[in-house]
Amino acid sequence: MNIAILYLILLKATLTSFSGLGSLPVIRQDLVVTHQALRDSQLNAAVAVGRVTPGPAGLYLVSVGYLVSGMPGAIAAWLALVTPALSVILMLQHLGRKAEHPRIKSMLQAIVLASAGLLLATAVPLANEALSGVLLSLIAIGSALILIFTKIDSIWVILGSAVICLAIDAVCAIYL
Repeated sequence: MNIAILYLILLKATLTSFSGLGSLPVIRQDLVVTHQALRDSQLNAAVAVGRVTPGPAGLYLVSVGYLVSGMPGAIAAWLALVTPALSVILMLQHLGRKAEHPRIKSMLQAIVLASAGLLLATAVPLANEALSGVLLSLIAIGSALILIFTKIDSIWVILGSAVICLAIDAVCAIYL
């Protein structure tokens, strides 16, 4: 894929999202569905790498860029990530006082809600790809129920799920 096109796609994704994974629906639509530059499994891997590395959740885009076009793609993705942040610094000088206007606040709330809906719509196909087996689906459902109905910190649920998955993989490797 052309680096300039990749940069523009990733820039569009970062400009239309307000949180780290808010760009995921745009990325999936453009790079997996439309251009077929990535597979869902590669996008899942990029998100996983982004989530386990320190820093903002949106850094998964650098992995996406790398998977699409190697090192130049990773650099284009990084540039797409920093462009909006640097632009905001310039815009704050001009728009800072207008942000408290009720219409502007309502517009921003609507954008955040729309972003949440898009994120949910994207999570379903990615979850179908990631949770291909019944056992993995049961672990995910069990983890979700534990998080919903207990006050256990999420890091312990994630670590517990990982240990269970590793144990299952070890048992399968021995007996299968």
